[in-house]
Parts: sequence; structure tokens; C-alpha cells
Amino acid sequence: MSSLDGVIPGIVDAHLHQWNPRSTPWAANRLSRLYRYVPAFGDRVFPMVVSQADREYVLTPSTVARVYEPVQYLADASAVPTIAGVRIDTVVHMESHWRGDDAAGRVDTPAGRSAVEETRYVTELPFGVGQSPRLGALVAHADPRAESFGELLDEHAALTDRLRGVRWITTRHPDPRIRNGADADGILASPSFLTGFAEVAARKLVFDAFVYSHQLYDVVMLAREYPETTIVVDHIGAPVGVFGPVGSRTGATAGARADILRLWRERMVTLAACPNVVVKLSGLALPVLGYGRERWGNIGSRATLAEMAGPLVEHVIGHFGADRVMFGSNFPIDKPNAALDMIIGSLIDLLAPRGDYVLRKAFRENAMRVYGIE
Repeated sequence: MSSLDGVIPGIVDAHLHQWNPRSTPWAANRLSRLYRYVPAFGDRVFPMVVSQADREYVLTPSTVARVYEPVQYLADASAVPTIAGVRIDTVVHMESHWRGDDAAGRVDTPAGRSAVEETRYVTELPFGVGQSPRLGALVAHADPRAESFGELLDEHAALTDRLRGVRWITTRHPDPRIRNGADADGILASPSFLTGFAEVAARKLVFDAFVYSHQLYDVVMLAREYPETTIVVDHIGAPVGVFGPVGSRTGATAGARADILRLWRERMVTLAACPNVVVKLSGLALPVLGYGRERWGNIGSRATLAEMAGPLVEHVIGHFGADRVMFGSNFPIDKPNAALDMIIGSLIDLLAPRGDYVLRKAFRENAMRVYGIE
């Protein structure tokens, strides 16, 4: 099997979440308090206190209800050198707001303060200590529709010199049992969002877009409106249900899954025509793609993951090219379905036939360039 030894000095994980539900204000919830005292009890009550949409999105309560900081990530990454030949030496922290609060991320509301506090929290984590990877860049939570959006960005920037981007999750799905991350449809194409986005462009920040695949034309509109701003499409465009049933009816039949794949492919081709768009090879084990609903995992092996995700990865590489893709683990959200070394190994298997140049770009150099990592 191929490895990255001799190809790059270390992997850049361009999509990592960190949280502590007991202390970060956005994450506090009933389930985290249960886990603080009785983790096993939290597992049992999980199906009773959260919606089906949330259950399918995370599979297991420990994903969001337990601390996930550098020490936990380092443990998950411990097997990566065996598979890849090199370790993960740099990470990009991605904002981790869980609930779709239309006030969060706005400077003029109490809820909006949690976004700034998350940035403060991340900068104080022990990245780069011992074998822990360094924090190369940070992507903050902020809503361009806010009247004082520019002020909020300045507050984030005052806390760290590693601020490189903004994300505002806009996932929405017509299936009522698939988790929505936004408060309205069509946010990226709305006049208020497009107007506020000028603050992102003026500061030369990156925008990470997390949408479901049927929403990708909204990203096209944003990319055309701001052609000088780099837009990163998270989770390979998130074709929900492409591998199997999720929600109440999405991906329930072979025909439905074929339609999801076909429409995703068409939208990604259109998106590839926008030279300022980069695709993140992340979320490869994202539960809502339709891998299954068992809390102990649904993929099983590196070969299986490579076989299932292969057509998606090949389509993206074929249209976006080696210079507009990057690896991201999406940990710990993807963790229930696949170990970190399994995800990296499967992606190496898919990209290695294209040569060392593609491996260098996807696993390190593109993330370094896009997020301005020194």
C-alpha cells in the first residue's frame, strides 16, 4: 500500500472541531450534563432527548457530549503514522457551533458572544505541546447578515493572528427528518448575506461553505458575486443519502440514490467552473451520506470506504484538479463510522495512482496556501 513517507513532512488536517461541552457556552446542553456524571446513562437517554435528525447526524451521543480537545485528537491520530508514514503535524480549527440559532454569530446579541468566546477558547488549547499538532489556522463562526458583522470579525482577529476564515452553516433539507443547520433557505444568495459578505472579501478571509448537495447552486452564485474570495466547499458537497436511506425518505431506493448522485455530479461540474472554489475532501464518513444507522459504525474497512467514496473523490479530482482539493478529517463527527487512520488510508489509496504531486497538494500544500499557514 502507498504512503506519504518521503512525499510530505506531515499531514495538514484542514477540518478539525474542538469542544468542551462543560465550559464552552454554545455547547452546554442537557446531554452533556448527564455525561459529566454518568456517561452510560447518557447513552441510554440519548434517543429520548434528541430528534431523529440529530441522532442520524452524529450516531452516538459521545460525539458531541464529551470533551474533544488536543489530547483526544492525538489519541485518535496515534495510528496515522503507521498507515500514512507521516503524522498529522498541523490542523485547521473549524467553528463548531451545533445549534442553528439565528442570533449566534452576531456581535449585537448575547448569543453572538459565544462565537467570540469559541475563538478565545481555541487559542488557549494546548496545540503543539508534545506530539500534538500545531494550530495552523482558525475559521470562526460569524453571520454576514448581521449589521455589525465587520466589528465581529475584528473581535475575532484581535484574539488571534491565525484567523483565516469564516463559516456560517446553511444546510437545509426538504426531508423533515434530516438535520438543518440554518434558520432559512437560500441564505448564501440572499441580498443581506451578499452585502455583508463584502466584509469577508475586504479582509481577504476564506469562506467555508457547508451546504447539502441540492444547495450547491447557492455557492455558485456567491462565488460569481465575489470572484476574488476563496470559497471552500466542505464535505465534498454533502450528497445526503447517496449511499443509503436517511431521514424519512431520502435515498430510500436505488433510483433515488442514483438521482442524488447525478444531481450532485452536475452541480459540482458547474461549481468547478468557478476558479475561486476549492473542495474539501472531508466528511467522507459523514453519517448523513447514508452509510447506516448503527451507533457502533457502518463502514467497516478502509477498502469499503475507498470503494464507496471513490466515485465522489474521482469526480471532484477530475473537475477541480489537484490544486483545488484538500484533506479534512471532520473529526470527531466522522469518528463513529471510521477511525482517522482508516479515512486517511482510504484517501491515500484513491489518490496515490495519480502520483506524488496530487498527494502533496491534497494532504498538505493546498491547505497551507488556502489558509495562509506559515
